[in-house]
Parts: sequence; structure tokens; C-alpha cells
Amino acid sequence: MSYDKVTQAKDRLIIGLKQAEKAMKSGKAREIVLAADIDSHIKVRLVNLAEELNIPYEMVDSKKRLGKACGIEVGTAVVAIRQ
Repeated sequence: MSYDKVTQAKDRLIIGLKQAEKAMKSGKAREIVLAADIDSHIKVRLVNLAEELNIPYEMVDSKKRLGKACGIEVGTAVVAIRQ
């Protein structure tokens, strides 16, 4: 489900940890999708930030598949979808 959402929002994606965090803090992220197979401390940091800023988030099982859904050749930990 979330992979489809990411694929459909390709023109509004912010890919990668640093860029997604920046978008969340600046109010540009409508929601985030994060991979469950990332380091737990990064996952906790992202979830806490999303909850603190009232940004909905979804988890997907694989960073490799998340990267593929974004149209990139490598995996990604998180993707933010712009407002």
C-alpha cells in the first residue's frame, strides 16, 4: 500500500534521512514513509519527530523496495511526501 503511495507521489518526494528531517522540521512534509529494516535508533528518532510535529507516518518492510518505489537504484530509510 505505502509503496504505491510513494510511486504515485514521485513528483512530491523528499528522499533520504537528512532531507526528510529538514522537510519535517520546516513544515514541508505532509507525511513520511519509513523502512522497518533501518537502525532502531534512527527509526525511533524519526517516529518521535513525526509524533511531536503531528506528521502521519507509515512503515514499510524494506528500504531497498522503498528506494525502488522512489525510482532510485539504492535503498532509502525514509521518504517525506511534500504538502
